[in-house]
Amino acid sequence: MPTTFDCSDPDARTDGLASAARTVRTGRLVVLPTDTVYGLGCDAFSAAAVRGLLAAKNRGPDMPVPVLVGSWSTIDGLVLGVPKAARDLIEAFWPGGLSIVLPHAPSLSWDLGSTKGTVMLRMPLHPVALELLRDVGPMAVSSANVSGRPPATTAAEAVGQLGDRVGVYLDGGPSGEPVASTIVDLTGDTPRVLREGAVTRDEVAKVLGQEVLTA
Repeated sequence: MPTTFDCSDPDARTDGLASAARTVRTGRLVVLPTDTVYGLGCDAFSAAAVRGLLAAKNRGPDMPVPVLVGSWSTIDGLVLGVPKAARDLIEAFWPGGLSIVLPHAPSLSWDLGSTKGTVMLRMPLHPVALELLRDVGPMAVSSANVSGRPPATTAAEAVGQLGDRVGVYLDGGPSGEPVASTIVDLTGDTPRVLREGAVTRDEVAKVLGQEVLTA
C-alpha cells in the first residue's frame, strides 16, 4: 500500500522526502506537489520507470514526458547545447511556470516517449519538489491523473486516481489554481510558444527581445 506524508509537518516531510528518494531510486513512482498541479514522477533515466508512469496514466509514448530539474545548471548535462535564448528565459522565469524544449544530448540513455530528439525541461517553484529533485536528480514528471481526467490539485485527488500504482505520495497541500506551464520550443530558428500558460507570450518576447511565434 502507498504511504502519504504530510509535508506541512517537519518530521513527516523529512521522512517523506527520504522515502520518496528511495522509491525513485528503485524505479517506482511518486506523487509530488509542484507550483502548477500535482505531478507523477520517476527517475528520468529509467526507461522501465517511465513506461510504468505512462501505464499508470493510461497514456501512450506519443505524448512524451517532461523532465523537472532542481537547479539551473542541471540542464547543461541534458541538452545538446544551451542557447542564449534558453539562458535568458531560465534567468527570468526559473523556478516557475515556463517549460523549455531543446535538443537533448545524444549520449543520454533515456526513453521519455516519442520526443524526436528533444526534451522539455522545467524547474518548479515548490520547495518540496526542489528538495526531492536536488536529492535524486532529474525526474520525468507528468500531471498526477489518469489520462482524460482532471489533473490532481491535492494529494487526496491523486490517491483517488492513481491508488497503489504509486509508492509514495508527498502531500504539500492544495496546489491552487491549476494553471499549466507555458511551453517554449527553442529547437528552431525562431522561438515558438507551443502552449501559453503561466507566462504570457508577450512576457517571453520581452525577455528575448525578438519575435516569438505561436503553434
